[in-house]
Amino acid sequence: MSRFWGLLSDTDELADAHAHIGVPGHNAVVMTMGALHEGHATLVRAAREHVGPKGFVVVTVFVNPLQFGQGEDLDRYPRTLEADVRLAEQAGADAVFAPSVDEVYPGGQPQVRISAGPMGERLEGATRPGHFDGVLTVVGKLLHLTRPDVAFFGQKDAQQLAMIRRMVRDLNFGVRIVGVPTAREADGLALSSRNRYLSTEERRTALALSQALFAGSDRHAAQEALRARAREVPATHARAQALSAIGESRAAADAHAVAKVPGGGPAAVRAAARLLLDDAARLRPPLVLDYLALVDPADFTEIPDDFTGEAVLAVAAKVGTTRLIDNIPLTFGTPGAAS
Repeated sequence: MSRFWGLLSDTDELADAHAHIGVPGHNAVVMTMGALHEGHATLVRAAREHVGPKGFVVVTVFVNPLQFGQGEDLDRYPRTLEADVRLAEQAGADAVFAPSVDEVYPGGQPQVRISAGPMGERLEGATRPGHFDGVLTVVGKLLHLTRPDVAFFGQKDAQQLAMIRRMVRDLNFGVRIVGVPTAREADGLALSSRNRYLSTEERRTALALSQALFAGSDRHAAQEALRARAREVPATHARAQALSAIGESRAAADAHAVAKVPGGGPAAVRAAARLLLDDAARLRPPLVLDYLALVDPADFTEIPDDFTGEAVLAVAAKVGTTRLIDNIPLTFGTPGAAS
């Protein structure tokens, strides 16, 4: 017998479901704006695996007006609730909570909101002023309403994930935030509810986003491999002799160049990605770049050339009238290792 509670539209129904099948320490939420696809299903499956068969997994479906700016696609944002409920159930959710705007914001838009602070003004925040204030306000409300022990979010929205983690830490929310890797189509395009807006020609152009990220990642991997080889023996004549003895004199020179010459590292990664994006700008239809950034995930500021640690290569662009984002995580060097 299925334990799926189905579609819940108000907080009393949600509280009832939570009371009957919620398990202390094993309650998870996956927050969405609907139009669910395989990327969302991946989040639900991760939540189910985390809490186990007896845990409680709720998927929220709410198109949040606070995070849409003037001229953005609030009215045309896809709404497919019936299909969303089916996908959530098949992926392992126990319930779908799809409240109305009045349920979430009784009495109109809230006068007290959560401020995203300086990080919320960078990249996506610079392009969409106030966006992250709206995101954090609704996430904070939904965390209170669903009362999870753990919440799952996709890494495709990397800045959003970073902001939510910061909010939870700074405001002492008693919940663990888990990021799930980006789900992609077979051709590399990141899964997004907005992909359905793309024509066949626009989709071909949109592939440049993931291709640029992969180009940057490939350049980074080559640099790191050469640096590792350069560190295997001291940077002396003996190293060149040793490598030449096994037919790797060219590799020795390349390794030394990559390890020592300015212009490698983050700058080379950005340049490799930018080449693909510049090519896509000349396609028909063209890709219109919003930003390409290589940032520290702690605060989403650009990383310096001597950076070591985790980073995010992020891109945002428009193809036709559709705005898309994507990113890929990278790790630079080993903190504390000699270069």
